[in-house]
Amino acid sequence: MVFIDGSNFYHGLRKNIGKADIDFSRLAAAISGKRKFVRTHYYNAPLDQQADPAKYSKQQRFFDRLRNTPNLKLILVRLQKRMIEGKLVYVVKGDDIHLATDMIVLASKNAYDTAVLVSGDGDFVPAVRAVQEMGKRVENYYFKSGHSWHLRQTCDNSVLMDKDFIMKCI
Repeated sequence: MVFIDGSNFYHGLRKNIGKADIDFSRLAAAISGKRKFVRTHYYNAPLDQQADPAKYSKQQRFFDRLRNTPNLKLILVRLQKRMIEGKLVYVVKGDDIHLATDMIVLASKNAYDTAVLVSGDGDFVPAVRAVQEMGKRVENYYFKSGHSWHLRQTCDNSVLMDKDFIMKCI
């Protein structure tokens, strides 16, 4: 089962590969290889429509594409406005906790044998350990920059998503 931290994936993709139109069915196939693929869970937050209607509309089309992707569940959380040093900043809230909870609950229900975490966020280490304590494997797929060494060391396997890997998913 694949768990994608959507914001982390998007920013990692843009920073490390550039703009790419990912086919999430191909991504799941590249990650799964010959193993039985169960489902992808993708976590993100809708943008503020008033702040940038065009960007919001583009994101909604992307979400519609995800909703129509076989064996993919889109989980939307909230976007919170914050003032940091006098500048309005938007922060995705709730994605990590939803992802971690789903990983643990689905492991406890024996829904998968291997969780594939697509994120570079070290905050997932406690969830990874909890899943491993249930006898499940956890693999980490990450980009070269913006990854957590601690997360990579905790997971049973770690795979770098370089340009060659991503090109198979476009």
